[in-house]
Amino acid sequence: MNRAVLFLLQALVAVVAIALWQILTTVPIFGVTVLPPFFFSTPGAVWTRIVKWVAEGTIWRHLVVTLIESMLAFVIGALAGTLIGFWFARQQSVAAVFDPYVKMMNALPRVVLAPIFALWLGLGIWSKVALGITLVFFVVFFNVYQGVKEASTTLVDNARMLGMSERQLLRHVYWPSALSWMFSSLHTAVGFAVVGAVVGEYLGASAGLGYLIQQAEGVFDVAGVFAGMIVLAVFVVIIDMVVSRIERRLLVWRPAAGERT
Repeated sequence: MNRAVLFLLQALVAVVAIALWQILTTVPIFGVTVLPPFFFSTPGAVWTRIVKWVAEGTIWRHLVVTLIESMLAFVIGALAGTLIGFWFARQQSVAAVFDPYVKMMNALPRVVLAPIFALWLGLGIWSKVALGITLVFFVVFFNVYQGVKEASTTLVDNARMLGMSERQLLRHVYWPSALSWMFSSLHTAVGFAVVGAVVGEYLGASAGLGYLIQQAEGVFDVAGVFAGMIVLAVFVVIIDMVVSRIERRLLVWRPAAGERT
């Protein structure tokens, strides 16, 4: 599909959703307002709140705090997940020993860990970063592990016959095999890094988008809650676009989706 047409269709979905929201919150249907503005606010009120935050400059400090926490969680979690996933995939005995512990840690509900991290690391950024790392790590870890395991055995055998060392195999066979899987996981991991930061801020912080949403919720300011969520959604989309751009530059050898057979 043409990129311009795709963009127009995506914009159309947003316009229809906002129009429905406006109609259902302001126009009575058979004498009843389907979505009471007290609980759902209105697009106009939410937009006014966002403009006010931007004009007063209050949103930028919170955005910067959430961005720093998210990026630290994303980079540290993705790096750790990549390295350990690679190591486990190449060392089957190590993977077998740690397998039940990895599954147990992955099964832990992360929200439960937030108060523990706050107790250990305080209410600063590092408790939010730690929570984000626990979310990002496992997504990247499992994808890299599977990506290395999925490397073509024929390719590996041929490379060995040509005399490739283990280091050359890692660079020319296993790493390219894992790269596609890793970047697929990074799109999900970006969202998880932001979720970790925002949940941590929501439970205890003095700045950040989660703090902003929590403050608005505390005074029943529904417009503020929706405005915070919309800013958060735009924030995640922008970060995801950056990851996609990096992916395209690093995976130039990979054919586009429509070109694959």
